[in-house]
Amino acid sequence: MKELILGIESSCDDSSVALIDINTYEKIYYKKISQELEHSKYGGVVPELAARLHTQALPNLIIDIKPHFKNIKAIAVTNEPGLSVSLIGGVSLAKAISISLNIPLIGINHLFGHIYSLFLDKDIVFPLGVLLVSGGHTMIIDIDCDGKISVLATTSDDSFGESFDKVAKMLNLGYPGGEKIENLAKDGDDKRFHFTIPLLHNRRLEYSFSGLKNQVRLEIEKMQFITEQDRSDICACFQKTAINHILDKLSKIFVQKKWAKFGIVGGASANLSLRNGVFEICKKHDSSLLLAPLEFCSDNALMIARAGISKFKKREFIDYKNLQINPKIDFLNFNR
Repeated sequence: MKELILGIESSCDDSSVALIDINTYEKIYYKKISQELEHSKYGGVVPELAARLHTQALPNLIIDIKPHFKNIKAIAVTNEPGLSVSLIGGVSLAKAISISLNIPLIGINHLFGHIYSLFLDKDIVFPLGVLLVSGGHTMIIDIDCDGKISVLATTSDDSFGESFDKVAKMLNLGYPGGEKIENLAKDGDDKRFHFTIPLLHNRRLEYSFSGLKNQVRLEIEKMQFITEQDRSDICACFQKTAINHILDKLSKIFVQKKWAKFGIVGGASANLSLRNGVFEICKKHDSSLLLAPLEFCSDNALMIARAGISKFKKREFIDYKNLQINPKIDFLNFNR
């Protein structure tokens, strides 16, 4: 008889549920309901709308897995970081199922979950370097032989993915902006606008995208009428500069750190130009590049369930009365 972990993810605007076999990592069930269409008209995620949509979607996903209830040994749920009104939806559901089925709860930091998107069907391998790029976060992480996580660099303002969303909004491209900008950039002239790479000559290992975003805004304001070619050129120049910013700091860190394996995770890790750039750095430093399947780059319950297996095997359970949401990122929680 299979022994399963139930994963629940609702940290932002995706409602997702997954079942994974504890012993074989086999995916038994996975489904995600995106809210992109509902939020696109507003140019970004509206928390109150996200909360309402989670309330509608999550119970329907649970109905699908009722035949597997008898085989579920624990529930792994995202409880940090994220939108508070979104996290509440998933955590409340997890608590209700935990009580009704009398099975333990496992709280998962969804950034920690992203690391497991590299190892959905296999054992995790340490030591490991990781670039995490998403709509809410940008950081370079070092994981030592014992699995202890250290953050080597992060952003002081906008995240990599957030900057794409905001530039897309300036160009009236809709939400989310990452894929739209990447597609338009393919037909653009990436030499037309001379956007400067942030912190290029600054020795600090830190990211900052607000200045680049402002450079784009100023160029747009100069134009009385924006053609499709203008949009493509802006997207191409912006994307190239944003990626070069990532690669510049990453290259400096690679000089200091030697990783046999390095992974890219997070929703923005689906950008193929970014993947190619990181691949070249890894190649130069004899490091193997690990990539999550494109389907599982963004927030999803399968990575949460997979992270839950590691905590299940260590018996790292939490009582439903003590499982709380934590909307803000807490780097110390990575190693809990």
